[in-house]
Amino acid sequence: MTLAGEKLRKLIELTAHLRSSEGCPWDREQDYDSVKGLLLEEAYEVVDAVQARDFRALEDELGDLLFQVVFYAQLAEEEGRFTIDDVIARVHAKLVRRHPHVFGEVRARNAEEALQSWLKVKEQERRASCAGKGESLLEGIPSSLPATLEAYELGVRAAEVGFDWTKVGDLVDKIEEELQELRHELASASRQNASQVEEEVGDLLFAVANLARLLRSDPESCLRRANQKFQRRFRALEQEVAQRGKKLRECSLEEMESVWDELKAREAK
Repeated sequence: MTLAGEKLRKLIELTAHLRSSEGCPWDREQDYDSVKGLLLEEAYEVVDAVQARDFRALEDELGDLLFQVVFYAQLAEEEGRFTIDDVIARVHAKLVRRHPHVFGEVRARNAEEALQSWLKVKEQERRASCAGKGESLLEGIPSSLPATLEAYELGVRAAEVGFDWTKVGDLVDKIEEELQELRHELASASRQNASQVEEEVGDLLFAVANLARLLRSDPESCLRRANQKFQRRFRALEQEVAQRGKKLRECSLEEMESVWDELKAREAK
């Protein structure tokens, strides 16, 4: 067994001990549902560390995420459903199966050919799993995904059969069209129709989410980065106003916007 394998085995044994009668009362009480939030939290903390390029934090957060995987496998093993060994064997087999351009006879010459090969195998798997259930390209998209990532994945699935914008510029035009439709709803006499406005906002967000996809990014990462930037600038705004002997509530919108623009200019330099 390799050094990594030995350490993984120790982590597995530690997790089993925490769940045992001699272990931790809190860990023993957890079930599949109670730790879902922890799993999501650890996954997002990994994303934060990646975006910050904080590799010390990334090392730590990946460990926390790995523990959540081992913990779920421990729950399943206690019920006789599967073990962590089954989990590892299954993902290993899946990766080999989905890389025929690496482990098969035909080699991919570039990243695009590799992606098409991967998607072809995924489509074959999807058809097999949906046999007799009413086949759809959209089967299997988790309803628990954040809405931005669900929009991204819907776009990915539709693009597999060519139902997609051919150029980024076309999608930008679509976004402008959706924005105009939203402006129209807001300005119309039927402004009270909140559901229609909500629908137009949704169409706009869906288009923007797929713009991120076409630009080879993902909407969740884009929005999280924007959130972090806003937080950074807003905290700087609070500090700057405080240094001038005032509070934000005492400032007019024009004053705050003026300071905001100053802060943006400093960042640009």
